[in-house]
Amino acid sequence: MDSTDAIAALMSWAVMLSHYPSPTHLPVIEYAPHRFFVEHACGGKKCGAIGWYDNQGTIYIDERLKSQDTVSTRGLIVHEMVHYLQDLSGKFDPTGCRDSRFREQEAYAIQREFIARAAGQAAFLTMTFRDC
Repeated sequence: MDSTDAIAALMSWAVMLSHYPSPTHLPVIEYAPHRFFVEHACGGKKCGAIGWYDNQGTIYIDERLKSQDTVSTRGLIVHEMVHYLQDLSGKFDPTGCRDSRFREQEAYAIQREFIARAAGQAAFLTMTFRDC
């Protein structure tokens, strides 16, 4: 998922489904090894994270997904784009436990909706929350 057109198309989905304003710039998308997610997204604890938004304009996707152009992978990117849009909105405290939970719930709901519409099938996703 390297093409700017593909990334712009996924952002249009995130905007449409979330009702956040369209951003003036697309986020940076980088691929990283799983150990990056363990260190940065999971505080050094073993975890299954494969996507993470750093609250600074960069979305990280597990490098194992780089060549996968599946509805699930696109849904993961839409999920992380929702976090980018949430960040730009300024409505949430990304360090606050309550806001972090709301942000995740919203991103998962939009990810499920994207998969349902793009694939024509229901998606069952498990939400995982960090302890606050």
